[in-house]
Amino acid sequence: MIPGARLIILGRQGARNGTQCVRLARHYVVPHISTGDVLRAAVREGTELGQEVREILESGGLVGDSTMIGVVRERLAKPDAGTRGYILDGFPRTVAQAEALAEITAQRPIHVVIDLDVPREIVLERISSRRVCRDCGTNYTSTGSDATTWICDVCGGDVTQRDDDTPEAVNRRLDLYETQTAPLDRALRQSWAARRRQRCRAPRQRVQAPDRRGGVAKMRAKSLSTCGHEGQAPPIGVVRYRR
Repeated sequence: MIPGARLIILGRQGARNGTQCVRLARHYVVPHISTGDVLRAAVREGTELGQEVREILESGGLVGDSTMIGVVRERLAKPDAGTRGYILDGFPRTVAQAEALAEITAQRPIHVVIDLDVPREIVLERISSRRVCRDCGTNYTSTGSDATTWICDVCGGDVTQRDDDTPEAVNRRLDLYETQTAPLDRALRQSWAARRRQRCRAPRQRVQAPDRRGGVAKMRAKSLSTCGHEGQAPPIGVVRYRR
């Protein structure tokens, strides 16, 4: 059986992190933990957390560090994440979150960090045309000539544009990404490196992205076996977008 893995997937909103995370989660047989999904579920259910983040999400802002760190700490403590690992999608997004994650995962460190590098203009186009089923979350792409009432092919639910997918809200999120999330490359290296207990180099590696046929990212086995020990820094791979 394929061994499990503890991976972080980074990238601008609209880099299709979720698509790659689902494929990787199936390959490694681990849960796909999307902080965005957790927050949107809380909003739908009307929980205390949901009420707190509704206005932030609708305005295109980012939820505060303390809230996000608490959500992730609680989720990673669940049995399914502690057995074989997980694919962490949407966290960390700030330096403070990266430092907190290094503490949370000190006993079971992250194996690999993958950064999906997609140009801003591409993700802006993608997100602005994205439509989502209210019930099952299936994604669709608007062509501009869509039916007035759009029904999901999967479950029959209503397909709509998310409140935080308008061009204005998307641009605000991308601006926040450039100022808060882009510096994570250095922060992740420093946070984990400061906690090393034995020497382990963390070179930037080129990782092959999952293809359209459902293939998964090819990462050197050495990365998972030698840099996933307590106190060691995970290698950081970069997947660059190509048309």
